[in-house]
Amino acid sequence: MTPRALDRQSPHPMYHQLKHRLLELIEEDGLVPGDLLPGEHRMCEMYDVSRTVVRQALAQLEHEGVVSRVRGKGTFVAPQKVAEALVHTLHGLHEDMTARGADVTSRVFRQRIESASDEVADALGIAPGEPVVVIERLRFVDGEPWSLSTTWMPEWAGESALAVDLRRRSLYGVLAESGIHAVRGVRSAEATVADPEKAKLLDVAVGGPLLVLRSVGFDEDERAIEFFVAYHRGDRSRFEFQLRAADESVAKLRHTGVGGN
Repeated sequence: MTPRALDRQSPHPMYHQLKHRLLELIEEDGLVPGDLLPGEHRMCEMYDVSRTVVRQALAQLEHEGVVSRVRGKGTFVAPQKVAEALVHTLHGLHEDMTARGADVTSRVFRQRIESASDEVADALGIAPGEPVVVIERLRFVDGEPWSLSTTWMPEWAGESALAVDLRRRSLYGVLAESGIHAVRGVRSAEATVADPEKAKLLDVAVGGPLLVLRSVGFDEDERAIEFFVAYHRGDRSRFEFQLRAADESVAKLRHTGVGGN
């Protein structure tokens, strides 16, 4: 890494300048996730700044997901997080990621008719015990485990997906072929930690961060057509909320990911 001097006459704070210098060097030197950056002491020498400036710059880069700091080991280039359009659009993971040029595949665990639990029945507006189509999938993006999602649909809505190979197909696309479209949805996102089963499937540490997306989609007749719960790896996804003035405020999730389908 060849340092570039910081401009001490610039109106921008030194830590802000250093942050952007480090971004430039990561890109220009072709550093990839897992590559080690110079230590704090070395950065102080390279840019003739205090350790406080270095730590402020690294803290911002860590907050933005560019680097990760490991106590006793140093600062590393972090795996890139993808901002997913999961809350403010009705797109699915497949549509969002393929539009970015990524390869999306699925391992299907369940694709069958089951009886609706109380939670599923309440979400879909049906009676408990009614038949629903359930599809549980482990989603991969470019070969890496990305999310674990389960979708429940009333039998009339999901029956067309029962015999379809969903390993490389979008569930929303399959439903659309049968004339079923979600035109409105209610979605929420929250944080949780990985239990042993989810940790193994998503290749994260037990207790590692996960983002949980819950959604109910409705068709043009206001009928609930799907309810899904998707667990996304916290180190691969970031949900961003777009805010407006008080009278226009709408929380929006922008992919960090996308829907469950």
